[in-house]
Amino acid sequence: MRVVVVGCGYVGLALAGQLDARGHAVTGVRRSDGGLDAVSAVSPDVEAVRADATEPESLAALPDADAVVFAASSGGRGADAARDVYVDGLANVVDEYGSRASPPDRLVYTSSTGVYGDHDGGWVDEETPVEPTTEKTRVLAEAERIATERAGDAGIDGTVVRFAGLYGPDRYRLERYVEGPVTAGYLNMVHRDDAAGSIRHLLETDRARDRAVLVVDDEPVDKHAFADWLADACGVARPEKLSKDERIAAGDLSAAAERRIRTSKRCSNGLLRDLGYEFVHPTFRSGYREAVRAYRAATE
Repeated sequence: MRVVVVGCGYVGLALAGQLDARGHAVTGVRRSDGGLDAVSAVSPDVEAVRADATEPESLAALPDADAVVFAASSGGRGADAARDVYVDGLANVVDEYGSRASPPDRLVYTSSTGVYGDHDGGWVDEETPVEPTTEKTRVLAEAERIATERAGDAGIDGTVVRFAGLYGPDRYRLERYVEGPVTAGYLNMVHRDDAAGSIRHLLETDRARDRAVLVVDDEPVDKHAFADWLADACGVARPEKLSKDERIAAGDLSAAAERRIRTSKRCSNGLLRDLGYEFVHPTFRSGYREAVRAYRAATE
C-alpha cells in the first residue's frame, strides 16, 4: 500500500514508522526543511516531501497514493490558523488528489473528541451528535465534513478519526499533575503509539470507510484519581485538588482554558475495539510506565 502522510508530525512520524516496518511505501509531507529531516530520520525507506497544504501550488509535489492521511497541525494557534490548515488546507489536498487520473481510494482525517462539547461527564460515542462549543472545534467539525462529503464527491472514501488527548514521548506533562493544583473532570487519553496504530489498523484492514471512529483508550479517568495514581507511582505527595468552580473562581484562567474546564465527557472506544484494534497501552497505567520510571530516576 502506498500511503502519503500530510502533516507528518507527532502522530504522523509514528504512523510512518509503523507502516514502513510492515512493508508499506510511505511518504511523509512537511512544510519545513527541519520537518523533512525528522521524516528522513524515521527510516531510509520513508520518502520526505516538502509541501504546504495551505499553498495549493505546492501540492503537485505529492506522489500518487492508495491512501492519504491528513494529520497536519495548526501549531496550537487560534481558530483562524486552524481554519487555514484544517478546512482550507484539507480542501486543497482533497482537490489536488481528486483531480488526478488515479486518485487515492481513501482519506483519513485526524480530528478531535473536542467536537462533542460538554456532556456533564456522560458517555459519548460515534452516534452522539457533534456539538462543538468553541470556534476552533467548530472548525474541526467543518473539516470533518470536507473529509467525508467533499472527498466523497471526488471519489475518495473518507474516514474521520477523533483523537482523545494525545500523550507519549515528550508529551507526558507529569508536572501538571504531580505539582497541581488539579481541577476536577475527566481525562480521555490515547498514547501516541495507539493513535498511530489505530490509523494503520484501519488502513490495513480496510475498515471504517465513510464514517467517524473514536480513538481513545479503555479507561476515561477522573482527573483527581489520575493525579493521585501518578503521584503515588512517582513517589511524591498527592497534589492539591480543586473543583471546577474553585478553579474558575481563582480568576487566573484564559477564556479558552475556562471553556476546557467546563467541558466534561467520557469517550467510548467500543467501535474501535469491535473493528479489531488491539491497544499497545489499553490504559494510562501502561502508557505512563516509562515516564514514571524516568521521573523517579531523575528525582531520587
